[in-house]
Amino acid sequence: MPTSRQRRSLALLAAGAALTLGVTGGFDASAAPASSGRNPNSDTVAPTGVDSSSAVVGLSRAPLATDARTAPAKGRKIDFGSTAVKSERALLVDQRNTFKQWLKKNAPSAKVTGEYDVAVNAVAVRLNGTSLSTLRSGPGVTSVGYQGSYSPTADDPDLSLIDAMAGWAAAGSPALGVRDGGAVNAGHGIKVGVVDTGIDVTHPCFGQQGFPATTQLGNRAYTNNKVIVARVFANKAAGLGYDAKAVQDHGTHVAGTIACDARTPASIDGVDITYDPSGVAPGALLGSYNVFPGDITDARSEDILNALQAAAEDGMDVINMSLGGNAHGNQDLLTVAVDNLDRAGIVVAVSAGNDGPGHYTVGSPGSAERALTAGAASVGHFISVPVTSGASRFETAAGDFTTPMTPLSGVLVAAKPTAAGDLGLGCATGSYPASVAGNIALVSRGDCTFGNKVAVAEAQKATAVIVVNNVAGDPTAMAADAAFPTKLPAVMAGLADKAALTGIAAAGGATTIGTDRSYVQTANSDIMAGFSSQGPTDVDFRVKPDVVAPGVNVLSSIPSSFCEAGTNPDGCWAFFSGTSMASPHLAGTAAVVLQAHPLWDAWQVRSAITNTAKQGVLDNYKVLGKEETDPVVIGAGLEDVDAAVTAEVALSSVSTSFGAVPSGSGKALSRTLTLTGLTGVAQKLPLTVKGDDAFSASPASVVVPATGSVTVTVSYSPGRAVAKGDHSATLDLGGVAHSVLYAFAK
Repeated sequence: MPTSRQRRSLALLAAGAALTLGVTGGFDASAAPASSGRNPNSDTVAPTGVDSSSAVVGLSRAPLATDARTAPAKGRKIDFGSTAVKSERALLVDQRNTFKQWLKKNAPSAKVTGEYDVAVNAVAVRLNGTSLSTLRSGPGVTSVGYQGSYSPTADDPDLSLIDAMAGWAAAGSPALGVRDGGAVNAGHGIKVGVVDTGIDVTHPCFGQQGFPATTQLGNRAYTNNKVIVARVFANKAAGLGYDAKAVQDHGTHVAGTIACDARTPASIDGVDITYDPSGVAPGALLGSYNVFPGDITDARSEDILNALQAAAEDGMDVINMSLGGNAHGNQDLLTVAVDNLDRAGIVVAVSAGNDGPGHYTVGSPGSAERALTAGAASVGHFISVPVTSGASRFETAAGDFTTPMTPLSGVLVAAKPTAAGDLGLGCATGSYPASVAGNIALVSRGDCTFGNKVAVAEAQKATAVIVVNNVAGDPTAMAADAAFPTKLPAVMAGLADKAALTGIAAAGGATTIGTDRSYVQTANSDIMAGFSSQGPTDVDFRVKPDVVAPGVNVLSSIPSSFCEAGTNPDGCWAFFSGTSMASPHLAGTAAVVLQAHPLWDAWQVRSAITNTAKQGVLDNYKVLGKEETDPVVIGAGLEDVDAAVTAEVALSSVSTSFGAVPSGSGKALSRTLTLTGLTGVAQKLPLTVKGDDAFSASPASVVVPATGSVTVTVSYSPGRAVAKGDHSATLDLGGVAHSVLYAFAK
């Protein structure tokens, strides 16, 4: 049908946003500057801050993930039933009890609300007026910080970009009705935890046919033999009567990208999608860890730590976190938890954030050294609504706003120009000339939400709005904004059509918004998203994101409650954008790699995905056809599932940073990198460094043993005349792997 669904207001902060909010740990979050993240679906800016009513307290004993007596062996996970783990857990309980007894005596108003021992050894405390300095004096305390607030961070053209089908074939999925090179069961048996807004188990993406009966955990009203866990973690959930149900849409979209059943038919508002979507790992099992239940749009540190601990205890092999908060300093407890889960054999994929463009914008926990951190690039497809003027036709994107029931015509009237003479932004009352009344408004994206722009045009009696994108590539599906309810039709045009549309408006040209919506594919794939957060990380200057995946105009599942009843027999689907949509591609890829190589450690899986990424394929978000080469924008490049599955060598560090180097010092620095063979065959690999001549590697070649490792030395010798700023090169390992070398001259 021609009218699009209207998302409920609670989804607006969730859909696709990895927002920059406060974090917790050894740094006082209150001392950090407030910042914000913009949701690329609605252009909504989320509020920021920390929860100063509660804290997380780190304690001195090592958690189970890193203690020498309980850390898992290579290719294994923590054995929670073992005598060693039970014994160490008892000691951790004793330490927490000692702290709790001290707390009861010295800060009786404070209350412990959570306890953790897997990825971190810590307790969550509701302060009730107790100061952080008081907590710091407790026995065994190593770090104290306010709890952070986190928000959810958006053939098959998507999977083709990352060579997923070839990866499925290379993984050799087990036979359970396998067809198309292993599509049905790619990722078979691998468990992926989704820390998000829950998963709608009734969606066709998550049908259990062909999945063996298995033990289901948590709230079984929301599980089946595909989604095998459904739990809820939110400090407000019990009081509000919330359970694990997926009320918001973000988590279901993320889960569909990870593991939607192979070739699931899809349509949007009556428009047939001309291919049947699949998840990256359609044979994987899913665990739903809902930290945003009901209409809750922010989660505290303890909610997420609870979810991570449960996911580890439930046996998840991979965890996806399409969420984020502001990063201060080297580490907070959430980044520590991510690093320790990786050490415990669990791959953790995290969105980089949506605070780009601009360096130093990657948030926590995506800033964690051992996180598999995702940047976002485009997929060239969308649902089109035709706009015509004379002989000219433009394909515009439909989203949450209505589209005409019958062709809508009028003169195209541009918003008043900016001070620089560009197409106006239409954010304030009176943004249009009076002639917009009864006609179609033309406005540029930027500075305010789409809902704000449409409401301003509606107030001046416009009949419809065409928003022109402000970044290269296709238009995107615009999300509505609950703060500006409107029924005015609105569509988005691509930046490439800006000159033609403004010319039509200048000439007072008659324009028609049509009704024949259709699914279109374009050549505008692999364009870096302008919103994708960039590195390096703050303080320690590490390369992030690690790798890029599709994250603009990503089609996936959403709960049935977001579609009008009876109108979508194929289930409810939507196009979202955000690094939140990129991260689940990496989580799904990790599942496929683990299915093929179940004994690989988490760090080896991360290296296989990162160090085999495609190079030279990503374009700059401003200029089509201009290659983006900045490693703190793109990491190692665009992920390649096939190359990851067939990786031949793993690097101990997926990238190497020399940190901040004083310019003019002439100081030379070296790092040791360990290469581990993955093929069972000895390999002789030449080492070459491409890029900045100040970087080098030695020896010139190495032999990686069949069942062992070898070390190489990478160096940075800038000389005294080095220019301030970013410096980088690429270490190539005989064409089978590559890694970014990076330094910042300050």
